[in-house]
Formats: sequence, C-alpha cells, structure tokens
Amino acid sequence: MTTVTKWAVAVAVLVLAAIVAFLPRGGDKSVKITADLGQARAKAALAACPRGTGEVKQLSGVSVPCLGDGSTVDVGTALAGRPTLVNVWATWCVPCKTELPVLAAYAAQPGAVGVLEVQVASSAADGLSLLTSLGVHLPSIFDGVDNTGPVRTALKVPPTLPASYLVTADGQVRFISNPRVFDNTDQVRTAVEVGLHG
Repeated sequence: MTTVTKWAVAVAVLVLAAIVAFLPRGGDKSVKITADLGQARAKAALAACPRGTGEVKQLSGVSVPCLGDGSTVDVGTALAGRPTLVNVWATWCVPCKTELPVLAAYAAQPGAVGVLEVQVASSAADGLSLLTSLGVHLPSIFDGVDNTGPVRTALKVPPTLPASYLVTADGQVRFISNPRVFDNTDQVRTAVEVGLHG
C-alpha cells in the first residue's frame, strides 16, 4: 500500500467515524421521550381510566391508551353499565381550554355522572401539559395525533371541537348539541339530565 493510499484510507475511516458519531440514535431518543412522558404523567396526576364490564356497541373493539398511565383501555367495555359524559378535545382548541375546568368542577359535584376526556389531534405530551396547567385531573384517553383516531371515528366527531356525548347505562351514545361548549356546571348538569331522559 502506498503512502497516499494509506492516508486516503485513514481519512475515509475518520470521516465514517464522524458520521456515525453524529447520527441520531433511535434508542436514546425513545428512552428520553418515554421518560419525559412519565414525568408529564406524574405532574398531571390524572385519575385512573375507567374499567368496566359489558359493551357499548358503538365503541365496541375500540382500544386506545390511557393518557394518565399509558395502559390500554377498551373504550366500549370501560364505558358500559353506567352513565358517562365523554368530552372530545384538543390542545389547539381555544373553547376546550375554557370547558375542561368546567367539566372538572361538574365531576366533583355530588350526583355527577362520570366524565371521560378524549384528547385528539394533538400530542400526548402537549395534552398532559395543558391538563397540568389547567389543574384538570379527570380520567383521559389519547386518541392519536391525527383526525382519524378510532374513538373520533366511532363517535363520528364533528370537525369543530369540543364535542361531548352522553353514554347511557344501557349503552346508548347521545351527542350533546345544546350547548356545544359548556360555560358553567349548571349547563353540564342540564345537558346530562336531558341526555339521560331523552
């Protein structure tokens, strides 16, 4: 091997080593993301996602992560057997930021039905951060970052958020159209009563 060839090989090895050293490492990144989400979950301190028995036909077979702990929730089973107000929201939705604390206040009142939050079309990290900043600790599930999550699809959620539904104890799913956005707990209570008896 000539001196020029040796130098060329040495330079090539150094260039290759530099490229490898600066390549992103997927394993390191995924560990960091998981750790960051774990910290965000701890700060958010969300209530446990519901677990139930039976089946809500419209949500049958729909499984998504619980935002609070990452476990998988079978939504059709989780909502079966008891009335639950299901609220669909996203971090970029301005009215959602007003409505989330109202729903939390309603859920804390005696006689309130269960409330399940469904975060859509925004990252889990952003959702946890928003819930933490609002002081909302309601049970929440994560329906993905796009507009085609399985919960959103099953409920036929309109493009304008927020959107709320009442799931009755016998598994009926009723869209709440009046009002579309809750400004106070009396509105929530009235909408639930109408949904339960309508």
